Formats: sequence, structure tokens, C-alpha cells
Amino acid sequence: MTQSEGARSRGRASELGVVELLRWTWRQLTSMRTALVLLLLLALAAVPGSVIPQEDVDSLATSRWQDAHPTLTPVYERLGLFSVYDSPWFAAIYLLLMISLVGCIIPRTGVYWRALRARPPRAPRNLTRLPDHTTYESDLEPQAALELAGRVLKERRYRVEAGADAQSSDGAGWVAAERGYLREAGNLLFHLSILVVLVGFAMGSLFGYKGGVIVVVGNGFSNNLTQYDEFVPGSLFREEWMEPFAFDITGFDIEWLTSGRAAGQARKFVSHLTFTEYPGAKEQEYDLRVNHPLSIGGTDIFLIGHGYAPVITIRDGNGDVAYSGPTVFLPTDATFRSFGVVKAPDAQPEQLALEGELYPTFGFEADGIGPYSAFGDALDPVISMTVWTGDLGLDDGVSQSVYVLDTSAAEQVTKEDGSMFRLDLRPGEEAELPDGLGTVSFDGLERWNKIQISRTPGMLVALTGVCLALLGLIGSLYIRPRRVWVRTRRTAGRTIVEVGGLDRSSGGDVAAELDEIVRSMNEHERDGDDEGAEVSRQ
Repeated sequence: MTQSEGARSRGRASELGVVELLRWTWRQLTSMRTALVLLLLLALAAVPGSVIPQEDVDSLATSRWQDAHPTLTPVYERLGLFSVYDSPWFAAIYLLLMISLVGCIIPRTGVYWRALRARPPRAPRNLTRLPDHTTYESDLEPQAALELAGRVLKERRYRVEAGADAQSSDGAGWVAAERGYLREAGNLLFHLSILVVLVGFAMGSLFGYKGGVIVVVGNGFSNNLTQYDEFVPGSLFREEWMEPFAFDITGFDIEWLTSGRAAGQARKFVSHLTFTEYPGAKEQEYDLRVNHPLSIGGTDIFLIGHGYAPVITIRDGNGDVAYSGPTVFLPTDATFRSFGVVKAPDAQPEQLALEGELYPTFGFEADGIGPYSAFGDALDPVISMTVWTGDLGLDDGVSQSVYVLDTSAAEQVTKEDGSMFRLDLRPGEEAELPDGLGTVSFDGLERWNKIQISRTPGMLVALTGVCLALLGLIGSLYIRPRRVWVRTRRTAGRTIVEVGGLDRSSGGDVAAELDEIVRSMNEHERDGDDEGAEVSRQ
């Protein structure tokens, strides 16, 4: 072959057609190495979702982070880092991982299924070469000794296969036996259960939903979309699938730690509910605790948080009530120091808004720490808020978070000398705003509960898959597959019986197993023939 012909041949060999390229791509995608790499990538991709505030989890924390990092915010928004789990790149990694896992599992499922149904392999020619073997003499004929071996092995739950040597004329042959097939069943069950888990998660993602709502103690909630503060539906979710339940929070009890380093923090809390499963149904009661959800139909109701809602009344410059009621403040530390915003868009002559903090047990240190909350319980509550007026963006038709105040076009209210004006009020106190803007009163303090409501139709399917996976994993780890072979041959009027074994899991005492098998064969032989059998260990 000339040099040019060899080059053309190598060029043709290196060229891949469309089908070959697709096959090569599929083999690479469905390899176990690729699945492990994708699993690592998925874990790394989830890191930003734990480090960076997510919009669908905590919109207030997200907006604060964006205000504090104006340079990084546009970059993060373009990369979808404020909503990692809804981003296209995260979905692409997840989808590729699922395809890779399915491509890995299905071929191996066929392998385990064939192994589960396989017959024991033919006995080796020379059993004495096995690491564990035993030889003894028997008075039985070779065929009778093989039949006896087959019965003994079946009693010990071996799958048995027998055969005869073609060269032998005296009935010599072999028996092959194997047990531990449930190990293959465990492997098969484990791999199939992974598919069950994937199906369960897919059902929850497609047909379920998750939502959250903050309810002030004493108020209620009915299960429809307009009542939710945040709602994340599945891709194929339909509103008519929502159970028509309703509940009222009639009370809330909480215990506080009073000693130790965690003093001032909540130890445990319980929300008292009255609920109906559908309109006109009998009213029932339930004590809602953390990790003890209320289940109604296929929907679970969780208690995941709590906080304070100061009752604030704003009267505008005309003396009219522009705002009144409990306002949810979100805790920012373990002592329930909380941040909140109060908006009065109907105030006259200008819109009014308050922004500041609540200190359940007010404390102050002049050495730089400033105001703080010394205890989580409301022993001495104080609100400290700044006042804004002017264009607060409340009439432009753009939806705003109730926990975020747009002050870009607003003006902060100051004192006559131009210094900052701040409201510092305890319950029952009232303050007058400068320039005849009105008054603000702190009328009391109520509590709120954060409720999470979720419907995951594939939860039981996924849980079943996890349980089956554990069962299969236990079987594959602890069931020891073993093979035993028995050969017979006739020598000098005596039958030589050779017994050899092999432990496929590289564990356990095969020699002890062979001793038990030989002992059982001798006992059966003595029961049928008074003459004993000499056993020799080699």
C-alpha cells in the first residue's frame, strides 16, 4: 500500500457518519463516568442556590442583596443566579443526568435479569484446583452419589444442574449448584427503584405545587390562588386540582429559652387551627407543629416560621385614617429583631410610607452597637422607623413587594433643622409627623405564622422507590452468592466424590460450607446404608 493510499484509508476510518456519531454520543452520555460527572455538576450548580438569595424563597433578602451589590446584580440576573432551580442551564444538567441514569440502568437491568434466571455453570474438570475442595470415598454408585448430592444441595436451597461426562461409561458425572440469586434480584430491584424514584419526582414536579402564605394569628386562609403570597405550580398543574379546604389560626403558643448561649431564642411553638376540608364540612381542630403537618387529601400544610406584626395606624394631614392594621415584619436574627415596611398610598396631600425595625425586647448600647433586641419574646417592644413621602411608586401600576419600599423618587422626612426624623414608639404611643403630614400610632403587637402548603402527587411513588432501593441495596450487599460442584468417578471398586466451592462475593467461609454439605451427604448415605464413608480432607 502506498503512502497516499494509507492516508486515504486512515481518513475513511476516522470519518463518522451521522448514525455512528449518534451511537458514539449515546455511549458517552450513558456511561457511568458521565453520570457521575453530571451528578457532580448538579451538586456544584446547586451551590449558588444555597449561597445567593432566591427570589421565590425570600424576595426581601434578594432585593437587599441586589441593593448591596449593584455591580454584580446585572451579571447574576443574566446568569439566572437569583432563581437557580428554574434556570435553563440547571434544567439542562438535570435532564442530561436523568437521560444518563436511564441509559445506564436499562442495559444493566437486562444483565441482572438474565443473571437471575441463569442456570449454574458446568462443573470444572479438576475440582482440586479450586481454593476450597474436599474429596472422600463412597460405597454408592457414581450416579447414586450424584443424585444424593443433588438432593442435599436442594435441601440447602441451591439451584441444581446435573450432567454426565461423555467419556465415562461407569455413570460418572457432575452436579453444579448455585445459590444467592437474590443478590441479583437485589441489584435488579435497586436499579428499577431508581427509575421509580425518578418517576415519583417527575410526577411531583409536573402535577404538584408549592406555595407559602403568612397569616396573622386570628385570621384565616382558604385554598385558592388569590390567597397565596408565593405560589410555584408544576408544569402540568391545574387549578381545579386544589382541595377546597380553609382554616383559621385561633391561637399560637411559644416557649423561649431563658438560659445558656441560646437564651432569647424560640424553643418550640405550636399553632392552633380550626379547619374544614370543604365548604359545609364539619369543623375540626388541629395543633400544627414543625415537622407535624396537617394532611388534607393530597395536600400537606406545614408550619415553618413565625414572627411579629405591629398594629400601626397612620393618619394623614387631613386627619383621615390612611392605613391601619397589623403589618408583617420579617425577623432578621435569632432574637426576632425584625424589618418591615408600612405603605399608605391614599394619604393626603402626599403618599406616606414607613421603613424600619421592630425590637421585641429593646436594648441599646452606645459603644457602636446601637439598638438591638435582647430577647425574642415581646417584653419591651419598640418600633424605630424612618418616614418617606412623595412619589413612592405606589400609583404607577407596577406590582411591588410589601416588604420592599422604592425610595428612588421619594423624599425622606426630616426635622425642622434638617436632621433625620425617626419614629421610636412603644405600644400605645403616638407621634406627630413634621410639616403637618399627619400622625403615626403604635397600637399593639400581634403574631403571624408562615404556612407552607404543598401538593406532591408523586411523593408516595418516590418514597416507595427509596424503600425498594434500600431493600435492594441490602440484598446486594449482604446476600453471598456461592457455587458448589460435585464430581464422581469410579476407582478400584470405590466411588470417589470430589466437592469444590467458590464464593463469588469474596467473603465467608466456603470450607465450612463444604464440610456441612459432605456431612449431610454422609448422614443420608448412612441412613440408607449402615456402612460408613471415609472422608479425607485435601
